[in-house]
Amino acid sequence: MPNGTLDPAEVEAAVNPSTKLVAMLHASNVLGTLLPIAEVSKISHNHGALLLIDAAQTAGAYPIDMQAMGIDLLAFAGHKGTFGPHGTGGLVVQSGIELETWVEGGSGVLSRSDTMPQELPTRLEAGTQNVAGLAGLLAGVQFVLEQGVDHIRAHEMALANRLIERLQDLPRLRILGSGDPQKRTAVVSIHVQDYSPDQLAAVLDKVYGVATRAGLHCASQAHRTAGTLECGALRFSPGYFNNADEIDFASDALINIL
Repeated sequence: MPNGTLDPAEVEAAVNPSTKLVAMLHASNVLGTLLPIAEVSKISHNHGALLLIDAAQTAGAYPIDMQAMGIDLLAFAGHKGTFGPHGTGGLVVQSGIELETWVEGGSGVLSRSDTMPQELPTRLEAGTQNVAGLAGLLAGVQFVLEQGVDHIRAHEMALANRLIERLQDLPRLRILGSGDPQKRTAVVSIHVQDYSPDQLAAVLDKVYGVATRAGLHCASQAHRTAGTLECGALRFSPGYFNNADEIDFASDALINIL
């Protein structure tokens, strides 16, 4: 659907006896729409397939219970909601799932063996690890746990809802994604008729000091779904370290430009 929602029936129609894995986003980096993970999990498991979730946009910013949601494998980016350095991330694997290696050698344990150890995570960690990056990721995760994911989400969504309320009635402006705050993240992407997202982003940056991201956001399929593939969109990303005054300043800046 144009707002990024997914009908689980479409997944049911797509899987077949040869399906081994269903991979899907938890939320779009363009539309912000949360997808029905638990429903898709039931469909996947009923067909004997595993469920892999890309939680790059939600890990640390939205409560995730892998057991309750039926997630078998969960991938996350370290530099987003978990506040780690760039180039870090992880794959969380439920017990009982065996993964094949794609790089072998230099595990640092069982060095007499010609093959990687069987135990996770060392089985999948050939070579020297990014120790400094992982230390930074650990610090970021500890911060998230101290603040609480529910608290972080409540703050970010309050800011996102404030931004949406201030922009939603502007003429020729369309807010992408779900209209239900409970079914979206704090990503707020907009399209304004007759305005280039790149030009809006440049003026917001140079004149007002407001940081946004314009274009296709490395997600052409999401823009094709939203009908913005040809023009792109302008994305605001309210975060935990933003406040209401900054949201008001950013929205007033856009209003002044328009």
